[in-house]
Amino acid sequence: MARTRLTSYTAPPADVVTALDALREKAGVPAAFPSEALAEAEKAAQAWEDGGAERYLAQGHRDGIPVRDARDLALVTIDPPGSMDLDQAVLLERLDAAEESREAAAATAPPAAADEAVSTGSVAPTAVSCGSATGPAAYRVTYAIADLAAFVVPGGALDAELSRRGETVYAPDHSTPLHPEVLSHGAASLLPNQERPSCLWTIELDVTGRVLSARVERALVRSRARLTYAQVQDALDAEPEAAGRLPEAVPADLPELLREIGTLREEREVARGGVSLESPEQEIEPAGEPGPDGTPTGYRLVFRAALSVEQWNAQVSLLTGICAARIMVAAGVGILRTMPPAGAKDYARLRGVARALHVEWPDAMGYPELVRTLDPALPAHAAFIDQALSLFRGAGYLAFGVGGVPVPVDDDEADTSEAVHAAIASRYAHVTAPLRRLVDRYGEEVCVAACAGASVPSWVLQALPGLPEVMATTGQRARAIGRGAVAALEALVLRGHEGDVFDGVITSAKEGKDGAPQRGEVMLSEPAVVGALTAQAGELPVGERVRVRLDDVDVASGRIDFALVTD
Repeated sequence: MARTRLTSYTAPPADVVTALDALREKAGVPAAFPSEALAEAEKAAQAWEDGGAERYLAQGHRDGIPVRDARDLALVTIDPPGSMDLDQAVLLERLDAAEESREAAAATAPPAAADEAVSTGSVAPTAVSCGSATGPAAYRVTYAIADLAAFVVPGGALDAELSRRGETVYAPDHSTPLHPEVLSHGAASLLPNQERPSCLWTIELDVTGRVLSARVERALVRSRARLTYAQVQDALDAEPEAAGRLPEAVPADLPELLREIGTLREEREVARGGVSLESPEQEIEPAGEPGPDGTPTGYRLVFRAALSVEQWNAQVSLLTGICAARIMVAAGVGILRTMPPAGAKDYARLRGVARALHVEWPDAMGYPELVRTLDPALPAHAAFIDQALSLFRGAGYLAFGVGGVPVPVDDDEADTSEAVHAAIASRYAHVTAPLRRLVDRYGEEVCVAACAGASVPSWVLQALPGLPEVMATTGQRARAIGRGAVAALEALVLRGHEGDVFDGVITSAKEGKDGAPQRGEVMLSEPAVVGALTAQAGELPVGERVRVRLDDVDVASGRIDFALVTD
């Protein structure tokens, strides 16, 4: 079963930390950085502090590609509270054409299949032509991505350690970062009021949200503010007289433009047949009165639905990844994030789950349309979403144009090729989180070179063939820690409640082997826990509300066992 993502603002107790430490050791999660790698990171950070901004403007990466001085742009970051590894900063603008009629533009717009077709050539970096849509630009999305290539020496000790780590591993007690914090929380992070190197995307959209043009260039930027999702949502939801909740340096129209552009991109996603399925996050909260030392005496898990601004912000990232993929395909080299389409059997299984959970799914309704009717606040819908997360499986990476792998065909049939991300229904690339994910640094460098009409750096070409395996191995490790953390915390909140009876919804069931009782999974709404369930006799009523008794809990292994109460 696909588990919900877990966030936490409360440090878990010692026995959960012990369980997580054991899990990290078993999975081979790196601990401290090797001294040579750390020394390189500290040297790079210090070099940036000692006049790095001026050298970056003058020399860039010493490859002849010019660097733009974009410190005048009113960029801001939007992240969870307390985040220090700030990969992205955004500026949204409404252009003159946005005042035109959307209906008139939609009537003459090209079909959805041509929505994200991006091409590039050996032209000036400020004039790359992208997209087959025509008409005046209505919106401009400016998106600064941290430029890690400014700090990492190819072939050095830090570079080797980054390949070993692959991505940041998150857990409730602490994260294991991809980069040393002197970079990820310091010199490379797009912290407010600091001059930082970036890969600066400029994407123009028409009034329906279709891509007209996209380019990326190296640029020196200065973020104006570090915002949280809640801050932006509160500013958007505030009454007019309550305006001004955001810092003065933040563009006043940011919240409204994020909603406007995010909604348009969601509509383009629907037109493509894509699906953005957001499952509720699990959060651990202290429960009961604090102990004598002020620490919690108990914990509870709750489900938290994503804020609207989180989903719209994610659309900006998806937009950038879609443009990056098309630029790389047009350039004839790069690395894509891929996912095969779900098969007929997968959809049939999911329709069976919908029937069991009494989720209405008319035969004529497609899966993308169904998803948009679901309400995660309803237990049956939440259970269905949890099951639906497993519909699209087998995500991976495709490095092409190197190592004998051909360039994906760039034509109207591309949406059915192996080089497409099925859930997004488009070509797609990871380029917006280089502080937390290794592959993004390489994708950015390909796109910067393509938009500048320059050659892709040799260190990028040499690394591309091995990146899919590196990301697969390190991603599997990170997911194992995430699953183990959820399981340990679920067991924690239930420990001491053995014998108690809870209300829940059975989400799945399968026959036991050799005549053993049927087993399945049950989702509780309070606390927000998913556990194993055994039927004492007969079949488990999938999709129905039931009462279950907690039989056994083991925090170290994360095991939770329930039994169905039938009387």
